[in-house]
Amino acid sequence: MLVKQIAVFLENRSGRLLELAKVLERDKINLSALSIAETPDYGILRIITCDTDKAVAALKKAGYAAQVSELVAVEVADEPGGLVSVLTVLGQNNIGIEYLYSFARSQSSAVIFLKVADEQGAVKILQKNGVKLWNLA
Repeated sequence: MLVKQIAVFLENRSGRLLELAKVLERDKINLSALSIAETPDYGILRIITCDTDKAVAALKKAGYAAQVSELVAVEVADEPGGLVSVLTVLGQNNIGIEYLYSFARSQSSAVIFLKVADEQGAVKILQKNGVKLWNLA
């Protein structure tokens, strides 16, 4: 399934992530998943939440630059090799991955968020090959 991700650019300085988290807390926005990629000067915070529009509005109101994109979300067994089936299907169909991150959903399953060039094409190929798509709702 496709999920919306919010990317927020942050200065790489002490307390900046806490400030952003307080904005989301104030507006009662729960985070389902997050990832941070950083450099010495800035970071890119990527978040998944149940209410993307509300989160973006709150972040922009607080002065953050936020951008929304779509990711493919799949659910796999949380065991060695759980990712291999997804990567095999995508690789056999020449679908490159720009980046990915994941979270353990339970003791038996994990969700992987994948940024690919053709999200709709990837979804069709994954479904055709029996990969379980994940829905946030």
